[in-house]
Amino acid sequence: MDNFTGSMKGADGLRFAKIGGQAVMEGVMMRCGRDYAVAVRRPDGGIEIKKDRYEGLASRLHVSRIPVVRGIFSFIDSLVLGMSTLTWSAGFYDEEDGAAGAEEAPPQEREDGSGQAAPQQGTGSQSGLSPLETGLTITVSIAAAIGIFMLIPYFISRLLAGVTENAFAISAFEGVVRIALFLLYIAAISRLKDIQRVFMYHGAEHKTINCIEAGMQLTPENAAGCTRLHKRCGTNFLLIVMIVSIVCFMFIQTDSPLSRILLRIVLVPVIAGISFEILQWAGRSSSPLVDILTRPGLMLQYLTTREPDQQMLETAIASIEAIYDWRQFQKEGQEGAA
Repeated sequence: MDNFTGSMKGADGLRFAKIGGQAVMEGVMMRCGRDYAVAVRRPDGGIEIKKDRYEGLASRLHVSRIPVVRGIFSFIDSLVLGMSTLTWSAGFYDEEDGAAGAEEAPPQEREDGSGQAAPQQGTGSQSGLSPLETGLTITVSIAAAIGIFMLIPYFISRLLAGVTENAFAISAFEGVVRIALFLLYIAAISRLKDIQRVFMYHGAEHKTINCIEAGMQLTPENAAGCTRLHKRCGTNFLLIVMIVSIVCFMFIQTDSPLSRILLRIVLVPVIAGISFEILQWAGRSSSPLVDILTRPGLMLQYLTTREPDQQMLETAIASIEAIYDWRQFQKEGQEGAA
């Protein structure tokens, strides 16, 4: 889910909690403004919470109010923060693997004597990747994504050039290939056991936010009854990117093969910025039109999310409560409706 923060009111008067984040290894990261928290279910059963502040490029460069441009830098910020928190969470399980065979410490009991592992707050001992390592990892990841989802579909679409000279038909075919590759990629990784658990935490992230926005008390029981789909999800963003790229490439034509390839690379940030604005607009509205337009992305979330268990929901709630006053958000909504 995109890292929205604070709260906002849609055009139809409904309020949406501008809080978001992502699933990490055995946990959830939530972000509200510059504050973020990562809650990870430790191997001993406890919950480790890391709280910190992240000053993104969008705010540092003062572009948060510039349409499209803010989307480009917000996307970069999401990648940087997401990679950092993901490696931090994975560190707990790297340590566990390295200490295989060692005696495990018993989980701490709650004061009520329930025996359930209590959340533990701290910074953790994992430092994650260095800024240089994070930058290199993100650069390689973006380059690989451009190669797979932008350039490969282009080269495959050129096979159609021997059948028709219609540039629009060739561009449309390229877009179909791009979406097909994306869906195959999602379907393939969703079969991996570790990814399935990440997708369960992804579902926990959505359910807890939906619980808040529905005006219910944020408890594992209430969240369990909420949908695991959310239209501000990053899955929707990626699908929007695929669709916007079809439109852009369909109307930008050139006879030079090299120019066509370069345009597909250069326009990636612009496409991301436009897609960001579309997702924000959709996230502020519950109109029937928006529901129809966002339905394909919601259906895709049946692949990228799974039903979480109670411990996963508890972990997501711990992440939210570390940085976000959901009770105040709901109180303001009730006062506004009065």
